[in-house]
Amino acid sequence: MNRSLIFDSPFLLGFEHTRNLIERASKAAAESYPPYNVEDRGDGALRITLAVAGFSPDQLSVTVEDRQLTVAGRRDGGGAKTEEAYLHRGIAARGFLRSFVLADGMVVDGATLEHGLLHIDLARPKPETRMQTIPIRTAG
Repeated sequence: MNRSLIFDSPFLLGFEHTRNLIERASKAAAESYPPYNVEDRGDGALRITLAVAGFSPDQLSVTVEDRQLTVAGRRDGGGAKTEEAYLHRGIAARGFLRSFVLADGMVVDGATLEHGLLHIDLARPKPETRMQTIPIRTAG
């Protein structure tokens, strides 16, 4: 089933941004490296943990732009060991770019690198409840 057909309904007005979010999320879901967990910490707080063994803090970046959280890891190309020095190389030594689409109101509280795991803490502050009364005018 084509997802875009859902948003073509005449009853869903102004949901173009939702369609764009779904498309961005589906592209992000296709990424597979590095592996990650998403933990519910209660009260709207989340923690994303990425396995980034071998990366130092200066090789990692965490950015948020237009409700998209992007984590990038860049490897230095110059190393003392060459490919021929390895008998087996099972630990990935490549850079990465991992993206997550954030809901409205989600904020990044911080990021911590600990024992090869990058923890990114997110929070969703409680929104204010707003009520609006719409005046009814008469024609003429």
